This record gives sequence, C-alpha cells and structure tokens, in this order.
Amino acid sequence: MKKALILIGCPEAPSQTPLTLYIAYKLGQIGYNVTIAANPAASKLLEISDHENHYFNNKIDIEKLLKNLTPNSYDLLIGLVHKDAAASYFVTYYHVLKIRSIALIFEKDADLLEEFVNIIDENTDAEMIPARVFHNPVPLKVKFDKVLKTL
Repeated sequence: MKKALILIGCPEAPSQTPLTLYIAYKLGQIGYNVTIAANPAASKLLEISDHENHYFNNKIDIEKLLKNLTPNSYDLLIGLVHKDAAASYFVTYYHVLKIRSIALIFEKDADLLEEFVNIIDENTDAEMIPARVFHNPVPLKVKFDKVLKTL
C-alpha cells in the first residue's frame, strides 16, 4: 500500500481542518495509507473532528516525526501552507523525503500568499496549489481534486 504524509501546523485558518480530513479521505479512497503530522493544537482539532479515525490511519507530532524521518519513508507529501513556519516545515520535509510533493498554499492576504508561493517555488520542485482562502475551503478543494486525478 502506498503511504501519504499530510503536514499541518497552526490551526488558525478555519479551512485547514476540513481540508485535511477531505484530503485524507480522498487519498484513502485511491489506496493511500495516510499519516498526518501536526502540531499539538492541530492534532487536538483532528481528534475531535474525527474521533473514530475514519479519515486517516496515523497521526504523529510534526517535530517527533522529523527526528526519525528518512528518504522515501512515504510515497507522497502534501503540505497545507498558510504560515511561514508551515512553508519551512514543508521545504524541510520535501528535502528529507525526496518524493512527489504537493503544497496547498492559502492565505487571505494576497501579499502573504505570494510570499509563501515564492518560498515553496524557490526551495522545491513541488506542485503548488495556491488560493486566496481563509474561511472557505472550496477553492482549494476544487484545485486539489484536479491534481488528485494525476495521482
């Protein structure tokens, strides 16, 4: 079975948790065993949102996983990037794993969105899905669904 890793950080953006669960669900539907690496606050939101673990197989602390990560531990990396720290984590995981990677980059402020896109673009060859999103996850969902067809 193929393995996917979804990176999420600060749960400040309301779109992050539903997007994470949606992505995990969709990846599971096409045969991926999904692990979510999250910070403690985001992890708690996921526990409450999916308390019976229907959408993903494993959840781990984003810092702890990084300490034990090796190239090709996963087959697919997906990062939800809406802060500069999230961009840094994505770039770091990208370079350790050396696998197909997709960054969903979102922010309500156009200048910050451009900054995050530039960080990912300048430091990786990952596919990018950018959108001006904060509360409404639908624009990213639609764009992700198009990329999902290529997996």
